[in-house]
Amino acid sequence: MREYLFMALISAAVTYLLVPLVRRFAIRIGAMPEVRERDVHTTPTPRLGGLAMYGGLVVGLLTASQLTHTGEALARYDADVVTALIVAGGLITVTGFLDDWWGMDAFIKLGGQIAAAGVLVFFNMRLLYIPLPKDWGGSTSLDYTLSTIITILVVVVTINAVNFVDGLDGLAAGIVCIAAMATWAYSIFLAQSMSAGNITTTAAIAAVLIGTCLGFLPHNFHPAKIFMGDTGAMLIGLVLASSIVTVTPLDPAAIESVNKVGVLLPLMLPAAVLVLPLIDLITAVVRRTSQGLSPFAPDRGHLHHRLLDFGHSMRQSVLIMYAWAFLFAFGVVLLARVGVPVLWFVVFIILALGVLVLMAAPRWRGRGGAHSAPRGKHPEDDDGPPTGPMPPILPDTQVRRPQMPPSDGSSRERATAEGNPVIPVFPSRS
Repeated sequence: MREYLFMALISAAVTYLLVPLVRRFAIRIGAMPEVRERDVHTTPTPRLGGLAMYGGLVVGLLTASQLTHTGEALARYDADVVTALIVAGGLITVTGFLDDWWGMDAFIKLGGQIAAAGVLVFFNMRLLYIPLPKDWGGSTSLDYTLSTIITILVVVVTINAVNFVDGLDGLAAGIVCIAAMATWAYSIFLAQSMSAGNITTTAAIAAVLIGTCLGFLPHNFHPAKIFMGDTGAMLIGLVLASSIVTVTPLDPAAIESVNKVGVLLPLMLPAAVLVLPLIDLITAVVRRTSQGLSPFAPDRGHLHHRLLDFGHSMRQSVLIMYAWAFLFAFGVVLLARVGVPVLWFVVFIILALGVLVLMAAPRWRGRGGAHSAPRGKHPEDDDGPPTGPMPPILPDTQVRRPQMPPSDGSSRERATAEGNPVIPVFPSRS
């Protein structure tokens, strides 16, 4: 436990200290584009925060490899996890950096994501089988080709799910941090009942990812001083996917002795921790393709945009999504830990969706204040201070039209005689 805490603190400290340097670098090279129509911030903000996150990730992984318990487990694992994550993370970071700085075609960026996932497979970080209980036919082994395809698919979908949800200050970093915490908790739960190197490997990856996100959040929470950009969103998506991949090569019989639901957790946990980004990803693809647009075409219809349109402030929207992600991810782990029938998971999913609807409903907004008005009609509004009550709007008959200054004295005398007050427009001339 102390080793996990240590590597998380190291990753957090390095990331936190690197962010100001990266911010100055981003400003110097001009990696702070103008505000777009779909953005919710109002001032240009530097990107490339993912560079600092990559630095924290590398230092955390190298630290983990030198610790007694974790280092031994990483050495016993079939794949070279540290090298794989550093190389694949470096490739995805370069891809995101070029996209944040210059802009990149969506399909070229997709090619970089596939290449990074291929690096993981090259170092033998891949799914070996699909875990299922014996009552469901048992686990299904995957040959090398099918294992490679499914692993790359899982990694690419996770990367894009995290990238799609990165739309508010602190949202992506916080949700991925919660997902990594749930993955770490699941690993510790299994480690209490069995001994396997990949369980420790998963816990180590999750601990480093937790530290990386926590180190970045103080700079990124609203009002954000820097954005992680695609550089950071794709990086933490890759690392989260790798933690999911490493936890599946377990003996199904050993897990089933713990409880049957535990066998399904390698499948259910990714769905639990990524359900919010995945819902956003799926609805975005359906929405855009139905309008004849590319699935990668940006728009302002994401879940966080809808929460803003309901009237929630930026911080409220982020905290709502934090709460729901935490409830769902840790609820799944807790239910598996207690050992309940699979049917209860369906009930829990329905309850979680109900909580999300209630929390996002407009009637739950704070009463009064600047944030009670609907969002979206004023894209320039970025949770600034309240402007106070607006002056009353007079009927058209009472609106006085501005008068030009009288050209001569007779006009001034005539206006006074008619009982209309004369207010000089140019006081210096009166």
